[in-house]
Amino acid sequence: MKEWVIISGKGGTGKTSIAASLAFLAGRPVICDCDVDAADLHLVLEPDVLEEHEFRSGHEAVIRPDDCNGCGICQDLCRFKAIHEKGRIFSVDPVSCEGCGVCVHFCPQKAIDFPESLCGKWFISETRLGPLVHARLGVAAENSGKLVSTVRQEARKLAEQNGHDLILVDGPPGIGCPVIASVTGASQVLVITEPTVSGKHDLERVLGLTRHFQIPAAVCVNKWDINPEMTEAIEQAAKEAGAAVAGRIRYDRDVTRAQIEKKTVLETNAACGLDILSIWKHLNA
Repeated sequence: MKEWVIISGKGGTGKTSIAASLAFLAGRPVICDCDVDAADLHLVLEPDVLEEHEFRSGHEAVIRPDDCNGCGICQDLCRFKAIHEKGRIFSVDPVSCEGCGVCVHFCPQKAIDFPESLCGKWFISETRLGPLVHARLGVAAENSGKLVSTVRQEARKLAEQNGHDLILVDGPPGIGCPVIASVTGASQVLVITEPTVSGKHDLERVLGLTRHFQIPAAVCVNKWDINPEMTEAIEQAAKEAGAAVAGRIRYDRDVTRAQIEKKTVLETNAACGLDILSIWKHLNA
């Protein structure tokens, strides 16, 4: 079973549009949206949710007012200023609480609970292009890397149960924890970039990450024709970093039309669909 991850060094490069188009070409793979902080693959695929699960990770302190004697030790010890007092009644601000547990440990009355935090939800859905495993991280919630790992794990289970030979992952942008959780152990990574100075810089950081984890990487320059000279420089930098050049995608206004119609580029007559088809063939070569 192969697992391809599509990532980018920054947001807005066209990563999700390309991932959706590759899913169309793949013929009902297991699709996995690991951009849990800002998931939007569902906007194109319009999933029917079959399963919904809570994602709990980390802890947050909760003071039981009836058992609290108002000593204030918890407030004095909290480095994050998450504990507030009003009329000798103490409470914890869940947004400011980092879940360190110091207040729980030192409370003389043992009046502070320490439950797991509800950080978001993950879903198994059906779409016209195949099953989709996706998630939604809660507002101001942390542990996005763990949620990504959960989504990938469930996608693998689904693929094994139903005999799918390809998992196609729409990963998050950047090089942080969610990206590392998305690419670790993948068969191949396709990095989408754009022909700008920042695009080249962010690509170099991403390729440093894939090289560190020894994951085969290929590079695609989206909207290459808006700056051919920078495209040449990016492709040269990719080769020097040990990555393959999967191809180029032209700038095409029909991509916006496809998004408005909630379709992949390959479900329209957009000219850039031929470029995406060429990249698909390269990945399968």
